[in-house]
Formats: sequence, C-alpha cells, structure tokens
Amino acid sequence: MRLPFPIFCIALLLATLPARSQSYGLTAEDLERIDQLEDTIALLSYAVINDSLPEHRFGATKKLIPTLVEALKIPNSFHYPFPRVQSISIQYPADSSFRIFTWQLYVDVDEYRYYGAIQLNSPELQLFPLIDRSASIADVETDLLKPENWYGALYYKIHQFEGPQGRQYLLFGFDGYSFFNRRKLVEVLHFEEGQPFFGSGVFIEEDPERGTIVHQRLVKEYSAEASIKLNYDPLLDAIIFDHLILLGGSEEQGPTYVPDGSYEGYRLDGGYWRHVPKMFDTVVDEAPRPEPILDDKSKDIFGRKKDGQ
Repeated sequence: MRLPFPIFCIALLLATLPARSQSYGLTAEDLERIDQLEDTIALLSYAVINDSLPEHRFGATKKLIPTLVEALKIPNSFHYPFPRVQSISIQYPADSSFRIFTWQLYVDVDEYRYYGAIQLNSPELQLFPLIDRSASIADVETDLLKPENWYGALYYKIHQFEGPQGRQYLLFGFDGYSFFNRRKLVEVLHFEEGQPFFGSGVFIEEDPERGTIVHQRLVKEYSAEASIKLNYDPLLDAIIFDHLILLGGSEEQGPTYVPDGSYEGYRLDGGYWRHVPKMFDTVVDEAPRPEPILDDKSKDIFGRKKDGQ
C-alpha cells in the first residue's frame, strides 16, 4: 500500500532520527516494543492533525487511541518521553507525579473534538481517559468535572501550586471552539484519593456590582481573527491575559471579544488566585508581555517554533 505523501515524509523523517541511547528504566524487549509503537503513534497522530480528508482523520483517531494505550501498558512506560511524537501535547508538572496527553481533531469548520488521558507516575499503568463533553457542560466556569465529563482542550502548560486543600495544578489550554470564536482556558486539576477532578474554586474576583465571584476555571472566548495571551509568567509569578472588550462583528458573527492592549491577571494569595484588574501601569509598548502561545503565527498549535522560523 502506498502511503500518502505527507505520511511518507514523516515516516522518512522518523527513519533518519538518531538511534536511542537511553533505556528509560525499560527492559530491552519492552524498549524495542514501545519504540515500534511510537512510530505508529507518530504516524497516526500526524494524520489526525494534517490529513485533508475527514474519514482519514477519524480513522486515524480510532486507531490512535488503542495504540497509545498499548504503549502505556508497558511497565515503566511513564518514563518514556515519546520524543518522535510531535502531534500530541504531552505535559508534565514540576513534581512529575503524572503526565497528561491531549490532542485535537478538526471535525468541520464549526467543530473540534479533543482527546486526552492522564497517566500517573507508577510502574504499572494507572490511566484515566478524558472524554470531551464540552457541548453538554451547563456552566463552563462553575461546574466541577470528572474525566468522563471533561472540558476538552489542548493543554500547552502546567503550573503546580499549593491550594487551600493541598497541591493543585493549573492546566493552560486552547479550544478551537467554533468558526468565528476561539477559547483559551485555565483548568484546575486536583486529586482526591487518587482520582482526578477538574475545577476548583480558587479563582477569586471582586466585582463592584456583583460582589465576590468564585470561578472553578477561567474561560476566555475571543474572535478567531484576534490573538490573545493567556499563560503563567514565572517572572511576575502571576497568570497574565489580555483584557477583552466587546466589539460588533460581521452579520454572521455578531458581537465578539477582542484585546484592547491592556492586561489583567491573577496572583496567588493564601492558596487562592485573586484577580488583578490591571497588571501594568506602563504603556502597552513597554509592558512585559507573557510569552505568546498558540496565537503566535510563527508557532504551531503546541507552541513550538515552525520550521524555518
């Protein structure tokens, strides 16, 4: 069977990568097996992101999930980094207690689906599949969610912190959402008796009209034609994001949110992230900007620099 040209190209690239020099705590037999599975995962995930035909993308997704699970079932697979898999985001917290896999499937111009799994750091596989139920979540900023009722997103950064009930993790994510609008979010992951939960009332905002507002997660919706920043800035020790204002869009789009050049944020205080309405007093051109993620045209959907840039 002849491979489509893009798949052939990535297969050729994989074949030219240097031979592995680490065992990652795996036996020689297991290392060889996971290495073979990695090639398949890399090819399938590339097709999910890049193939132009919907039936090929859906078919690749259907094969990708059991192949990834098979690889993760190998003892000590947690320590294998899958260096050749470039189309799946794999994020680790600072304590390396788990890692989270996420990827996106383009369905059509108005729909994306997200897939993911949490793997705990243990010799035997402890895996929690993430089921995207974004469309059925009643209130995206206040609902406490489980893995089987996940707000699907492509995660590009994890920041751990000590919350009021112990260690928690901020997950920064991107949601293609719709043709006219995109979303970025800050999810909160925590574990209770070894089980993962999404959402935690740690975001505190003081509103002069509505009083104290508590968010389980932050979700920022904005025009697909705009570029916004939403990330943790280690130099400022704060979550930084563009302040958005509502503007009239096209007749089909309707009003939509765009950045106005100023920045808001959240700072950690006693285990809670408290809203800062204005992060900088300097003019926009002099204000320190958080590193662009995803909306920077020189980077791909995982925040990596594109070839030749």
